[in-house]
Amino acid sequence: MRTLIKMLSLSAALAVSQAGFAYQDSSVEYDYADVLSVDPIVETVSEPVERQVCRREPVQTYQPQYAYQDRRHRDPTGATVLGAIIGGALGNTVGRGDGRRAATIAGAVIGGAIGHDNARRGRYVETGGSYRTHYEDVCSVQTDYQEEERVVGYDVTYRYNGRVYHTQTDHHPGDQIRVEVAVSPAF
Repeated sequence: MRTLIKMLSLSAALAVSQAGFAYQDSSVEYDYADVLSVDPIVETVSEPVERQVCRREPVQTYQPQYAYQDRRHRDPTGATVLGAIIGGALGNTVGRGDGRRAATIAGAVIGGAIGHDNARRGRYVETGGSYRTHYEDVCSVQTDYQEEERVVGYDVTYRYNGRVYHTQTDHHPGDQIRVEVAVSPAF
């Protein structure tokens, strides 16, 4: 039992003494170190550059030629008869009894008159043509890649308390660089 009490009291004493050493100040302190050298970190970047490229290309178009055809001296009999038949057939579909007969006659007369006029009316007909070549600008967008060197950071060598350190920064630090100072006990 004595042994157990001795061990418990020794453990308690050790725990109390460790608690005294375990206290640390958690605040961070800063200081400045002298910069010895600054070297830029260069990276090659390929940037897309769009440009419009135009060229003249030949284009062929067909140019028809027309001639007026005078048909006043042509025999309109066939066209007149055909127009009368079509007009009479259409007129026959309208009405009942005597009205249908009248519509058929009127349709035949009107159809014949339209066929007669159409047969004698002059018209333009295509008599040939030719192909002509002209030039048009055809443009397209082309993407070229242009390489460019960029500074993406800096390798910094500095001295603090007689020792030399290295770090990388995203900006040029100048003559001095801010450093964090941490003190911890050594066992």
